[in-house]
Formats: sequence, C-alpha cells, structure tokens
Amino acid sequence: MAKPSYFYGIHAIEALLTHRPLDALSLFVQQGRESDSHVQDIISAAQANGVSVQPTQKDKLTQLCGSPQHQGVVLHARPLSFTNESLLDTLVANERCLLLVLDQITDAHNFGACLRTAVAMGVDAVVCPKHHAASLTPTVAKVSVGAAEMMPVISVTNLARTLSHIKQAGVFVFGTALNADAKPIHTVDMTGKSALIMGSEGEGMRRLTAESCDELVYIPMSGNDHGHLQSLNVSVATGMALYEVNRQRTSTAGQA
Repeated sequence: MAKPSYFYGIHAIEALLTHRPLDALSLFVQQGRESDSHVQDIISAAQANGVSVQPTQKDKLTQLCGSPQHQGVVLHARPLSFTNESLLDTLVANERCLLLVLDQITDAHNFGACLRTAVAMGVDAVVCPKHHAASLTPTVAKVSVGAAEMMPVISVTNLARTLSHIKQAGVFVFGTALNADAKPIHTVDMTGKSALIMGSEGEGMRRLTAESCDELVYIPMSGNDHGHLQSLNVSVATGMALYEVNRQRTSTAGQA
C-alpha cells in the first residue's frame, strides 16, 4: 500500500474531507489562520471525522507538503487512488457518455488543470495510460482545486486496446491533431457517446492512439501563423475543446 501523502490547499483538502474523510489522518493548521472562515470549516470537518488538528508554524507546513502554496492547511492522508477500469463498462452504456483521454500528459500542473476543466464541462471520466502519465499526487489535487476527488480517473495498461473496447460499445473516438484530414472541432457532431483524446505537447498522440481514432479534429485559431494546436498549453487546449463539446451538448439538450 502506498504511503500517506501531505495534501495542501483549502479546496483540495475540503474536497478530500467531503469525498473520502476516512482517508484523512492528521490536519496541520498554520498558527494564526484558525479564524479564517474556510480554515474553520476545514477544522470542523476534520474534527467531525475524528481527525487530529495540530497548530503548526508556516515554515513547517511548507516543509511537510513541499510547497509554499498550502494556504495555511496541510492534511496527512492516504493517497488518492485511480478508479477501476471496470467502471468504463457502466459509463459507456450511457447514450451521452463523454470521456476525456489524456495520452502521455506527464506534467502534474497540466494534469490537474485538465481534471478541473473535465469536472466543469460534464466529463464522465478521465482515461490515461498507466505509464508515461502523471500520478494523482497532492500537487495534482491542489491544481485541480478539489476536482481530483470528484472525477473518476481510470489508468489503463494498454490505451489502444481500451479505445478499441469502448468503440465496440458505440463510443465515437475523436483525436486532436494537425493532420491534413483533421476537421475544425466545431464542424463535427460530438453530442453522442464520445471520447476526446488530448496528446502531449509537442509530440501529440502516439501512433497507435491516433490510429484508434474515428475522427481527427483541431481547434481553429485566428491568423495564418497560429494554426497549431501545439502552440497552446495542453490544459488550455483541453478547456477549449471541452467547451465546444459542452456547447454542442447543451444546445442539443435545450432542443429536446
């Protein structure tokens, strides 16, 4: 079993205490911050779940979590786990299933930002490969502003095989790329069972991942010199792409 980790940041800790309070072990609170309303709520939630609360110096909190961005609270807790792959079978039975697939996104900040957007844009689950991908670290939890606790993240051994499996269940797989045959994302119908694949910055999707796509799409940009998806940070590109998917789905739902 993985060792407990030190989670930090108000929203990340609030989400952890809400969604898996039994995994919380000890709460460390910066001395002098106890009167802050958000911190008070965290202390109350921790105490309600039998978690010890310890006043701590600011520098010690930074030392515990390895970041000065702790906002006065650090929680010693069991690490966040990936969701079992079997959940996919349940999700793809939904006719409006939406999956976000992150192919080789290794930066924790980008990963966390993608999870935050995924929650906001109605994604059912995030799928990523087991290797060459960011883990569910406290940094990811902090950057995601608690979304890592809300969004199922499914780690798979063989991404191409998983994509083949969900395609057999009727999921249409869209991949973001700059190929000549890629279509502007707003011109394709993404209102049904869909999976959107975002590749790593620079390299994009791996060859086997790209070959698993039913359709390739790109984000149109203004000007002749900016038509490159890679010029965008991957988390920004993910936000733009998922906004378009959500726009289509919201529009369709309103017409139903």
